[in-house]
Amino acid sequence: MTAAAVVGQGGLLTGLLPEDVEVRELFADPPDVGLFPQEAEVVAGAVAARRREFATVRRCARGALARLGVAPGPIVPAREGPPWAHRAPRWPNGVVGSMTHCEGYRGAAVAWRTAVASVGVDAEPNVPVPHGLLDVVALPEERGVLDRLTTADPAIAWDRLLFSAKESVFKAWFPLTGRWLDFSECVIVPDPDLGTFTATLKVPGPLVSGVRVDRFDGRWRRLATEGPGHLATAVVVRVPCPES
Repeated sequence: MTAAAVVGQGGLLTGLLPEDVEVRELFADPPDVGLFPQEAEVVAGAVAARRREFATVRRCARGALARLGVAPGPIVPAREGPPWAHRAPRWPNGVVGSMTHCEGYRGAAVAWRTAVASVGVDAEPNVPVPHGLLDVVALPEERGVLDRLTTADPAIAWDRLLFSAKESVFKAWFPLTGRWLDFSECVIVPDPDLGTFTATLKVPGPLVSGVRVDRFDGRWRRLATEGPGHLATAVVVRVPCPES
């Protein structure tokens, strides 16, 4: 088995998203990245590393928004709803987007809402998840798939890929529903050869322009740089085309 999604260079999200989704990525924090006052207030009490990643991922988001022709402005978390929803960013009117950051990587993807109903991206280091987390993330049917994939290609941390895919699914799900989606409420099946995955929902899916969405289709890749590299996953929910 060959993991077709493994690449040696380029951007981590490159090739995972359609052309009408704009992406900007950085693999290091530039010095002196500016924040709008509203953003600086959000991380005023955070440690320096948290402030840097917060600022850099917003620099990526503003760069992606600029490609849509959107003027720069603050991107702050939502304040309404339950505490777990407060990390979701507020995007400019008419725009959908997603941001992600992990050690050695920051990225953002945005699109116009007229074509894309929702987008979710996630990046992770290509290393196994911490001890005990897989018991929380993986369903029994997923554990068997992970075991087979790990035996066939141990260079990819398939448990981390599963976690990342569920993160991307949630980021695409939440703007459409405003509801929590538990790890146990969707089943991820990766395709190691095509670099794709399916996420079948075990709860009623969102309505997008009157069409029920019960499955999300995503893409994944590994960027094989120095060391274990990074993994990325992406989900795009398109606006259904009107019937002619």
